[in-house]
Amino acid sequence: MARSRRNPWTSIGLEAWRLGLDSSAVIGLRALAIAQGGAAGQAEAQRMVREKIDAAITLHGLALTGGLGVTPASVSARTLAHYRRKVSANRRRLSKI
Repeated sequence: MARSRRNPWTSIGLEAWRLGLDSSAVIGLRALAIAQGGAAGQAEAQRMVREKIDAAITLHGLALTGGLGVTPASVSARTLAHYRRKVSANRRRLSKI
């Protein structure tokens, strides 16, 4: 009996959609935190920039060392997972503020 193969792009598309939803929530929460101003707002703005740079550098290193895989699907899935971990952590953290 032939084994059925699932199209990886279906789950990649769903993960991209979930990342988009979480990213939208983080953008809104961060905008509120920054709009409140003060030391906390400034710290959040600086943290946002630092996190984006760190995430990009880490992803670049993974890409150069083969840590993202060799197929387009594995590279896409692992890239989404990399950013999803960061975005989910920010959503949880900012929801408590």
